[in-house]
Order: sequence, then structure tokens, then C-alpha cells
Amino acid sequence: MIRRSSTAVPLAIVLTLAAGSALAGTTGTEFQTMYTTLLNWATGFLGKSIAIAAFILGAGIGIARSSPIPALAGVVFALFMVYVPTIIDSIMTAVI
Repeated sequence: MIRRSSTAVPLAIVLTLAAGSALAGTTGTEFQTMYTTLLNWATGFLGKSIAIAAFILGAGIGIARSSPIPALAGVVFALFMVYVPTIIDSIMTAVI
């Protein structure tokens, strides 16, 4: 047991010091046009239309079932359509 922990600590120190910076969203321009197109669709009128349609569909199903849960699912989907592109962009362009 002592031998195992004595090799784990130096290995952890070496791996921590050797870690490079995160460059997931800052290098390579091959897919830049596709990314820009999808981001514009998600945050533009297409994304807003899909979010509104999800809410209306959820409200309709909720009225048919006499339950507010489908309408809440539509609201949650609409919120995801609004905020998720920004969150993903922030995660991918983060540099440690």
C-alpha cells in the first residue's frame, strides 16, 4: 500500500506540470464557416421560430392532457435554444 501511493504522488505532480493549455475552440479554421452558419441559425430567426413552435406544441399537448408539464417542457426547450449556443461557445473558446 505504501509503495503504490509513493509512485502516485510523483506521477500526479508530473502530469499536472506537463498539462498544456486548452485550445479546443481557438485553432483550425476548417469548420469555421459551418460553425458560423449553425450558430447563426440557432441564435437567429430559425432558433427563435423553433423555440416558439416548441412552446406552442407543448402548450397544445398540455391543454389536450390537462397537464402543465408539456408546456413546461416547451419552455425549457425554448430556454435551451436561447442559452446553449452561448454556453457552448464559452466552453469551447476557454483558454486555461
